[in-house]
Amino acid sequence: MDSHTTEETQDNSLVERLFRAGAHYGFSKSRRHPTAAPYLFSTKQGTDIFDLEKTSRLLADAKEYLSDIAAKGGVVLLVGTKEEVKEIVKSCAIELSMPSVTNRWIGGTLTNFSQIQKRINYLANLRAEQASGELDRKYTKKERLLLGREMERLVLNFGGITAMERPPAVLLVVDPRHEALAVREARDMHIPVIAIMSSDCNADRVDWPVYLNDAHRSSVALALDELAAGYKNGLTRAQAAPAAREGRAS
Repeated sequence: MDSHTTEETQDNSLVERLFRAGAHYGFSKSRRHPTAAPYLFSTKQGTDIFDLEKTSRLLADAKEYLSDIAAKGGVVLLVGTKEEVKEIVKSCAIELSMPSVTNRWIGGTLTNFSQIQKRINYLANLRAEQASGELDRKYTKKERLLLGREMERLVLNFGGITAMERPPAVLLVVDPRHEALAVREARDMHIPVIAIMSSDCNADRVDWPVYLNDAHRSSVALALDELAAGYKNGLTRAQAAPAAREGRAS
């Protein structure tokens, strides 16, 4: 089997998996953004249907790009705060050991990162004092109660990005229309955006659009699994490179 046939088989397999996951369903035609039109197969009973062959190619392109980012040691920030996808996004971030925002986007997370970092450091200090027993020694019971509530708020807002020491190399969002503020900040900071998005979203606002059903758990999970595989592939390439250079040197 030649490489072309292998790639074609893999594409067909992905299209089939996308179809089984319900990835082909967009929104109603009345909600369609004009930039989504080239990625549609048809409209049935008023609902836009994605061309999954085109979706599979978009996904493959984004996957390859993420592989290159990983090979260079780049950080990916995953963003998905919609109730139906937030746990999937968080799980993917944990799997990749990457930062994530799944509760709500705090304004300035990218454009005012130095201030956000101060809040993250404050949370880290509180956690350290709590673990050492310092909080018990320094504060009254009422003060500790108030500090405990503040820690809960900080964890809710910043818990997924506590290990992010610098702005990310790329933003990966589910539904850029819902995450418009995050996308706007990324564009202001010249950070590329990969977006899993439905037919109501503007492709011109992102760098790597992946058109599919962004409100269905299985559809989003499949897309994130594919993108995660691309990132892992890049890590493997990066780890193999030094060994290959040593082999050539010897």
